[in-house]
Amino acid sequence: MTPSPGVTVVPAGEASWDDLRAVFGTRGSAARCWCQRYKLAPRESFGSVPAEDRADRLRDQAADGTGGLLAYLDGEPAGWCAVEPRPHYTGLARVFTVPWKDRDEDSADPGVWAVTCFVTRAGYRKRGVATALARAAAGFAQDNGARAVEGYPITTTKVVLEELHVGTVAMFAAAGFTEVSHPTPRRTVMRIDF
Repeated sequence: MTPSPGVTVVPAGEASWDDLRAVFGTRGSAARCWCQRYKLAPRESFGSVPAEDRADRLRDQAADGTGGLLAYLDGEPAGWCAVEPRPHYTGLARVFTVPWKDRDEDSADPGVWAVTCFVTRAGYRKRGVATALARAAAGFAQDNGARAVEGYPITTTKVVLEELHVGTVAMFAAAGFTEVSHPTPRRTVMRIDF
């Protein structure tokens, strides 16, 4: 997949663990979360699963070829995007305030995929990596049988950096997603139906 000049995107299973670790880094929220916040089982709290265990889970998901996509900018590991069938994200409804509010749809429909998280490595931000990942996530979902893909970006610019892991409305719009719902003042649902 080559969604934009200089950016190459591959499924997690085609990337090395060292490249994935380079994107997540050794400090900051990405290195604490390892893209597991929305994957935790209902009985698990974020604090009950140590960061090392969350990293192990992501490594296992990537080795299985699931979990997401890795972006390279000019050959260097630059970003990550989580994209899977929506039911794989058991914590999605718990964390996002009712993303299915006022929607007549089964939230457990495996034909709808979700883009839940972006990580862009320090030094590679504001260079189109996340938008390229969102665009590639749509293609990846479609290629793997999804009938739709959606994301849950934040709608305001008055946020702390950690809140931007879900992406922005402008980024999803640039990748071809359109708004289908606005369940909270700070959250919108952006979607592509195939």
